[in-house]
Amino acid sequence: MSSSQIVLLGAVAGLTIYLGLPIGRLRNPAPRLATALNGVAVGILVFLVWDVLSAAWEPVGAAVGDHRWGTALTDGLVMAAGLAAGMAGLVHYDRWIARRRTAALSEGPGAAAATELARPVRSRAAGLSMMIATGIGLHNFAEGLAIGNSAARGEISLAVLLVIGFGLHNATEGFGIVAPLAAAGERPSWGALALLGLIGGGPTFLGTLVGQHVVSDTLSIAFLGLAAGSILYVVVELLAVARRAAMKELTTWTILLGLFLGFATDAVVTAAGV
Repeated sequence: MSSSQIVLLGAVAGLTIYLGLPIGRLRNPAPRLATALNGVAVGILVFLVWDVLSAAWEPVGAAVGDHRWGTALTDGLVMAAGLAAGMAGLVHYDRWIARRRTAALSEGPGAAAATELARPVRSRAAGLSMMIATGIGLHNFAEGLAIGNSAARGEISLAVLLVIGFGLHNATEGFGIVAPLAAAGERPSWGALALLGLIGGGPTFLGTLVGQHVVSDTLSIAFLGLAAGSILYVVVELLAVARRAAMKELTTWTILLGLFLGFATDAVVTAAGV
């Protein structure tokens, strides 16, 4: 299989994220449906945090087991820095967006300001969806690195199995991206969905391209750390949305459903021997 074919398969693995995005186009979803989508998104993202941190820690743990203390310390610090940067970066970004929104409302005419004040939740929902797409994109870049690295080592069958597994897994991530929009009752345009899918799924293609030429545990750990921090911040935000919905029983069961979906799709990747 040629290098270009591997890269194409990497793109397919990432772009399956579009399969879940059209649900964001539902017109005025019922409150229970919006709450259920938010819960499923939380479950999927909680699974991703566990999955990403496990993958990031694996080479660090292996280095500790082999008494390679320098490597363990370096990679451990890279992981910690990525995790901190992912969370802190989104905290500051969120604060910056809030300041801009407040400034725009205070400077606009009274009627326009009143109109904008009626839409802060929708604007925040769009920003939250963008954060989710960004965090998932960082995670998917690391997945692309795994596909590219496998191909670079001549393990083509493993690379293909990874493409299949990651493709199935990424299909569930589209639900997580649009959940805040559905919960807020905001109906995104097809262009907005296309952009969210490109941010979330496109990095798999880029990671596959880079992974065929650069085999580096440290690079992978850095992106996984960034992804884990970003996704963890988003989970906190989505849980706040769930609390406002005041449907604790529905939220609990749908979070469990999201977790089960994450583990079920990841089973294919595990079967590939990763």
